[in-house]
Amino acid sequence: MVRMIRACIQSLLKFVNSGNGLVGIAMILYGIWLMRAWQRHLGHFPFERPDDPIPWFMYSFFGLGVLLCVITCVGHIAAETARGCCLHLYVMLVFVVLMVEAGLATDVFLNRDWEEDFPMDPSGSFDQFKQFIRLNFDICQWIGISMMSIQGLSLLLAMLLKAIGSRRYYDSDDDYAPERLPLLKNALHSPSTCVIGDPVFPSKNDAWNKRTDDE
Repeated sequence: MVRMIRACIQSLLKFVNSGNGLVGIAMILYGIWLMRAWQRHLGHFPFERPDDPIPWFMYSFFGLGVLLCVITCVGHIAAETARGCCLHLYVMLVFVVLMVEAGLATDVFLNRDWEEDFPMDPSGSFDQFKQFIRLNFDICQWIGISMMSIQGLSLLLAMLLKAIGSRRYYDSDDDYAPERLPLLKNALHSPSTCVIGDPVFPSKNDAWNKRTDDE
């Protein structure tokens, strides 16, 4: 029974964790598109002159996508092996990302001047992103809630798998315990007789006397 539950949790963790990977791939593709657009706008690579401003938004977007893909790979390895070290690393990474996202969401919803907390983006990608969110606020809100729900569910499944996976060896021992107990009981309660000394044979006189009596 425990093995079936552990297998179901592993499959669910892989499936839910794939959502983080899809979001990460989408963010990587969008970040690459922003970089290419910025390079075409400048006509040269951004780091050829030291006076060029650094477009932090596109690089941060790209880096966050790479981080989500790395977390997805770690999650698949942790779900497949169910090892404690992999699960601990996965839980820690998902928890950090979830706390950062929760902090950003809290700052955006509660702070009216949240735009001043971010530095100026010379590429204008951050302004375009803000405008897109304002025009599609309901869709972006549901996307953000879905992402945080997926990460929270991944965190919960990883903790459950860690709790169940630590007792997998005891589960295998319980399956063979009933077969071993009867053998142990028979071995403990079976009577044992030991004969010490030389065997005793009847003497010839006793055998002759018994034969005479019979006649």
